[in-house]
Amino acid sequence: MMGAIEHVKTLSGDAEIPCYMARPQGEIGAAIIVIQEIFGVNNGIRAKCDHWASKGYLAIAPDLFWRINEGTDLDADVEAEFQQALDLMGKFNQDQGIRDIEAAIHFAQTAIGSHKVGCVGYCLGGRLAFMTACRTDIRASVGYYGVGIDGLLGEKHAIAHEVMLHIPTADGFVPADAQAAMHAGLDDHPKVTLHDYDGLDHGFAAEFGNRRNEAAATLADSRTEAFFKEHLA
Repeated sequence: MMGAIEHVKTLSGDAEIPCYMARPQGEIGAAIIVIQEIFGVNNGIRAKCDHWASKGYLAIAPDLFWRINEGTDLDADVEAEFQQALDLMGKFNQDQGIRDIEAAIHFAQTAIGSHKVGCVGYCLGGRLAFMTACRTDIRASVGYYGVGIDGLLGEKHAIAHEVMLHIPTADGFVPADAQAAMHAGLDDHPKVTLHDYDGLDHGFAAEFGNRRNEAAATLADSRTEAFFKEHLA
């Protein structure tokens, strides 16, 4: 099952966001927005979409860098491409990115005829998944190794639906004090569940490449799958 690039109107309706879209065979009960890392909608993100489609979900990965570098497709294991990705992240307008994610949510709600839309994001996308939970009517949000969430805790009162965050304790991009702040701010939040992965680093659930840790990725992904099954039922 392979997806394809389709276009989704922006919230303002005056432009179109390129999205990788994977559609399941048969009836669609729910949809999942897959939120990219800083490496764009690359083969790993496309594989995640294909996986969700194989489970019966409409899966949509918006090309969030389309305004600055449409079609970004970078490899985390290639140093020059890693640097290019960091450069793009520096230019990326995150608030605009959330509006583009919201446009994809609206598209998905119309496509499936219900509000059963969730999101899952990785790295930068993990941060954006948390912001999406705070700023949109998304029904379930999952963030893997989201960066800078400790700086977003002022928005936590706006979380209306379930959130799950996967936190590797040895994340080079999320220091121990940031992780402690996340736990202090979110452990008692009725809608938020945090899972720690002891000794693991950023990117442990990447589909391909050197960052992946098979056991931890399998555990986190099984938790994510059960979470969506419950909250998008």
